[in-house]
Order: sequence, then structure tokens, then C-alpha cells
Amino acid sequence: MAQPIAQGRLLLNEPLARYTSWRVGGKADRLYIPAGLADLQAFLCGLNENEPVHFIGLGSNLLVRDGGVRGSVVVMHNVLTGLHMDGELVYAEAGVTCAKLARFTARQHRHGAEFMAGIPGTVGGALAMNAGCHGGETWDVVSRVQTIDRRGELHLRGREAFSASYRHVELPVADEWFTAAWFELPVGEANEAEQKIKSLLAKRLATQPLNQPNAGSTFRNPPGDFAARLIEASGLKGYRIGGAQVSEKHANFIVNLGDATAEDIERLIAHMQETVQREHGIALQREVKIIGEKA
Repeated sequence: MAQPIAQGRLLLNEPLARYTSWRVGGKADRLYIPAGLADLQAFLCGLNENEPVHFIGLGSNLLVRDGGVRGSVVVMHNVLTGLHMDGELVYAEAGVTCAKLARFTARQHRHGAEFMAGIPGTVGGALAMNAGCHGGETWDVVSRVQTIDRRGELHLRGREAFSASYRHVELPVADEWFTAAWFELPVGEANEAEQKIKSLLAKRLATQPLNQPNAGSTFRNPPGDFAARLIEASGLKGYRIGGAQVSEKHANFIVNLGDATAEDIERLIAHMQETVQREHGIALQREVKIIGEKA
């Protein structure tokens, strides 16, 4: 049987800055934008088994180093965008934004996913890192998921197959990526959910530097404390290296002032960790994922 030919967009030596929310980063050897799920399967089938593969959604929570990324980068945003009720469950594909999922569930009189309105990413990314905010976490409301492996084969796995903790998920098998999820949410009043989303978004606008390129929270909150409090108490609010600055609005955010490099941001991350460790004896753990090679 002949192998299917991939029909999506394949770009060579493509700058990744335009695909990340920090607006920094080098080039991908190959960047692929699938035409759909079957096309993604065809693309993965055609890869060399040793070729590195990275999946990205909105490119938030991600720092791409200036030297770029070897292998292939697959962009999922605006690709897998199915979103509907599947019986009593909410079905959402990996390319759906978390904010869109939150609004949809509220219109369906479903409660429990309002917090996702504050996550600046896609469902695929939220599943991969157990994203959360305002007291909610993605895997709290997952019933089952669909994944895809390097051979392009699809797998349906229940919630129990995964070990989810604060901003971390253990996959039962390496080299699998999320393509969809089914969310279990109780029925409630639509207006209540919609009002909660409005309140969360207003709080986000008031407290986060949404008018500047950023990648969301830089560090995980340590047990019983907040990373932002520790960073601010260390006198780092407004501190900058090159074009990267600790946000003056929210200390756990790093913003690109317009001319930052990935190296500026990575050096600032390290400086924040070193300073908080010295001042408070607490080792901040990155929430941001770093990929690629240094220039």
C-alpha cells in the first residue's frame, strides 16, 4: 500500500519568532502546518524515525533559542479546531484556544472550565503541561484524550492513563502528542459561568502585561507561596537584560520590550532564579519550556 502524501504547508528554514508569543527565536529546519488530522498522520509517517519533532500551538509558554530548532516543528493552531458536544462530554481538538473552549462550555450551560479563559494557549498545550489558573487545572476536567504517535497512529486513552500534577503531565508512552480531548463538566447556569469568565478576564487585563509580548507565567508557584511575590520582594520588578524585562505590572512575567533576543530572556530567567535563591532560599522552577540551540 502506497504511503499517503502530505498536503499541508512545508516551510524550510522558517523563522519561529512569528509563531511564538515572545516574538523571539531562530529558524526551524522544517516547519509544517497540517491540512487536517489525516494530513498530520501522513506527515508523521514520512519522517525519519530519528528526526526530532516539536509540536506548538499559540507558542505561549515557549522560548525558542536564537540558534533555531533542528528537525521538524508542527504548528497546530488553526489546524485541529473541532469543538462540539459529544453526548454529555465536551469534545475539543488540540488547536482550539483555551479561551474559545471556556466560552463554548459556558454557552452549553457547563461549569468547571471557566478558568481556561485565562490560559493564553491551545487545548493541546494545556493538556501537555496541565495548564491552569485561578484555582483550576486542565486535567481536573479531562475524561479521555486522543493522541498521535510518530508513526501517525491514533490512540484513545482515559484519564487514568496519565499522571497529572502541578504544571506537569506524565505520558504513558514517549513521543505521543495530544490531538483532542473530551471534558466532563457538570450542568449549571449559563449566566453564572459567563459572568465568572468576564470577571476572570477583567482581572487578567488589570494585572498582566497583555499589551507587550510575553509567554505567560515564567515560573511555577512554589508550595505555599507565589513566584511573583518572591521576585518582587527580591527587587527585580522592572529589571532588564537587553530587550527583556521583568514586567512592572506582574513580576512573574517577562516582557519583550521590542528588541529582545531569546538569549536576553534566558539570561534574565537565570538571573531571577539566582536572585530569589540567594534572597529567599527558594529554587524557582520554570513553567516556560525552552527548545532549540543557542546562537
